[in-house]
Amino acid sequence: MINAGESHSKQVTTMVYRGLYVGRFQPFHLGHLDAIKYALKEVDELVIVIGSAQYSHNANNPFTAGERLVMVRQALLEAGVDYSKLWIVPVPDVHLHMLWVSAVEGYTPKFSVLFSNEPLTKRLFMEAGYEVKNIPLFERKVYSSTFVREKMAKDDSWTEVVPKSVSNFVLEIDGVNRLRDLTRTDRVS
Repeated sequence: MINAGESHSKQVTTMVYRGLYVGRFQPFHLGHLDAIKYALKEVDELVIVIGSAQYSHNANNPFTAGERLVMVRQALLEAGVDYSKLWIVPVPDVHLHMLWVSAVEGYTPKFSVLFSNEPLTKRLFMEAGYEVKNIPLFERKVYSSTFVREKMAKDDSWTEVVPKSVSNFVLEIDGVNRLRDLTRTDRVS
């Protein structure tokens, strides 16, 4: 006789080889997209961490975590990336390096490998026992969020270095004017 809580078959679980990719995405650009596509070729699933999730409305972090979630999602859908292989998780900063990996682990599904070129991030995850893989850099001087923000602030052409869906979204939320306002000062010289 089988009790109501028992099952006829054992549940078989398979280990998913899951990677982690961390970025602030301020804003999401074509270099990020290239990195994600690269990582997805190496793993079954990829966790994309939106780092510094608590920050917004300053010159280095003009966009909210929610806005960055929209940018990442829309860019990946626009690029035809298989969304069933992705997790997108906002993670706030922990200002103690020795605790940061534990914080990331607490916010994300289990993962086995980190994809990053950022030296501190690589070091922290390596010391925590994770496999760490470099990502081929995709025209790093052009595809950097700092560079994109600088172009936005100077009213220089920036839309060609981000996915179309991202440029449309930034314009829709008046993100360029927000960034310009955030770079101004009321100090008298």
